Amino acid sequence: MHALSIPTWIIHVSSVIEWVAAIWFISIYGNITHNRVWYSLSFAMLPALVSAMCACTWHYFDNDPNLEWLVTLQASMTLLGNFTLLAAAWWIFYDSKKGVIDN
Repeated sequence: MHALSIPTWIIHVSSVIEWVAAIWFISIYGNITHNRVWYSLSFAMLPALVSAMCACTWHYFDNDPNLEWLVTLQASMTLLGNFTLLAAAWWIFYDSKKGVIDN
C-alpha cells in the first residue's frame, strides 16, 4: 500500500466513490423519467468503474508483479468503457434529436 502517497490514495478512492454515485444517480434518473437511454448510460459506465477498481487493487498490493494481469484488465476495461460510453453518448444524442425532427 506504499506505492501511492496518502493524497493520491484519497484521489483514487474518492474518484471511485464519485463514479459509483454518478452511475447510481443516472440510473435513478433513467428510472424516474422512464427513459431507457439514460438508464443504459449507467450500464455503459460500468467498464470504466471496473478499470478504476483494477488500478486501486493493483496499487493496494504495492504493484505486485504477480498481479500484473490487473494492468492488462484495466487497459481492456478502459478501452471497452470508452466504446460503451461512446455508444451511450450517441444514443442520447440520437434520442434528443428524435423529438426535434418529429416536431
